[in-house]
Amino acid sequence: MTKVWIEAAINGPWGKARQPGIPVTTSTIIADGIACAKAGAAIIHLHAYDETTGQQKDDWRLYAAVIEGIRAKCDAIVYPTIPIAGSSYANGAMTTARERYAHIEELAKRGLAEWAVVDPGSCNFTRFEEVARGEPGFVYQNPDDHFYEGMRICAEHDVHPSYAIYEPGFTRMGAASARATVRTPSPIYRFMFADTFTFGFPPKPAYLDAHLALLREVADGYPWMIGGLGVDIRPLIPSAVQREGHVRVGLEDMPWGASQTNRALVEEAVEIIRKTGGEPASATEIREAMKASDVLHQRGRAAV
Repeated sequence: MTKVWIEAAINGPWGKARQPGIPVTTSTIIADGIACAKAGAAIIHLHAYDETTGQQKDDWRLYAAVIEGIRAKCDAIVYPTIPIAGSSYANGAMTTARERYAHIEELAKRGLAEWAVVDPGSCNFTRFEEVARGEPGFVYQNPDDHFYEGMRICAEHDVHPSYAIYEPGFTRMGAASARATVRTPSPIYRFMFADTFTFGFPPKPAYLDAHLALLREVADGYPWMIGGLGVDIRPLIPSAVQREGHVRVGLEDMPWGASQTNRALVEEAVEIIRKTGGEPASATEIREAMKASDVLHQRGRAAV
């Protein structure tokens, strides 16, 4: 039976004004993460918040409290985000590469980071409704020096880079850097589909196949999953399972104003996966699979 990884992206950078159902306080983020893990999500992705302002705040102490709180109750891979450089609301002021990734390195030093967001490229975050009104979105900025800083931390602290693939060129850049960076653990390629945003592909099997064709060409055999922003990814889950991929669900990714809870989204993902012939993987099984991917990664680098 195919083991399928389920990641729950439980809040994102949106704040409650855009996505009312997300958890933003430390206690509610911990509770939501535990509920999702117990429902079948072995991977929990989250954004820490300043409880006073209700905006994202990337302080390693806030992340440490959440990670330790979730881990105290269940075994899960819990990993944080980075500042959304370019946004006006998600701690998005452009800083130096080291400043932007400082919280990831602090967590890694303390053994609290297994995965890290390391995005291999920049793209426009513009919603179709903004285009209709002639309003600008913003550029989600990941300059090369920022990407390389994330890869450095992953290599030095044995952390797996989690690549968000917003556009096909992200796959090419991510693969090239993984081959060139000494000691970097195997990355995870997460294909970011969208409906309400203009980047990338809409969530259709043909476009998943396009992503996979490129991945096979430049990074064959590496783990991948489907996800996105401003999108209901659930209809694409059977296609991902049939192609031996993995799945991300959660209120970070859903269109704004979603009525579902994170736990309900995980539970439905589990049901769809089982109906398609898969079974949710445990955190231990994912870690073992990543070790096998590391071996593949090292062989691929040696062949270059």
